Amino acid sequence: MSAFENFIQKLQERLFKSLPGRTAQWKMAPITRLIELERLKPAGQAKKSAVLILFYPDNGKTRLILIKRALDRSVHSGQVSFPGGKQEKSDRNLEATALREAYEEIGIAPEAVTIIGMLSSIYIPPSNFEVFPFVGFVPEKPVLNGNIEVQRILEVEFAELRNPATRIEKPVFNRNGEEVLVPCYFIQNEIIWGATAMILSELVEVAGEIEV
Repeated sequence: MSAFENFIQKLQERLFKSLPGRTAQWKMAPITRLIELERLKPAGQAKKSAVLILFYPDNGKTRLILIKRALDRSVHSGQVSFPGGKQEKSDRNLEATALREAYEEIGIAPEAVTIIGMLSSIYIPPSNFEVFPFVGFVPEKPVLNGNIEVQRILEVEFAELRNPATRIEKPVFNRNGEEVLVPCYFIQNEIIWGATAMILSELVEVAGEIEV
């Protein structure tokens, strides 16, 4: 068994155990988000969306994929996120949503992906979405093709996310145009903050010290 296969197997086992959820997510939550989450609970009418956390091996390293969204008028314009988006009526379930969106945004064929579990869902007050993160892998380095919604594809070594030096605070402009200091992962000269950083925080905690 390769190191990558061992990592995937052990991660899958941990994803089926009790997850840390908010305890891990809130470590990377901006103070403004914590205030919103305390005040606004996920309502029954929250829209559903799903993202794909996709691992793959690359010359002895374990990587995952993030995307930087194109600049537009959406709430999350220009931010770094996982491939994903809102559930459509044609999606049979949220897993199908994550796979469809990944295919549309980065060209990964759904049938090439093996889903090994999920992380805790997370509510995003600014857009009223509840996001469901699915974890999967492909057995070899994929060919990636970003669509018009994607400004940049980031192929991130998982070990980078475990490095405490990548967790810092940086100023960003929120949706109201105000500059705020937020906890983030600073990788490949990109600020990864908000819901994506919160999801990554739980992922890193779940993976623990599994060798990669």
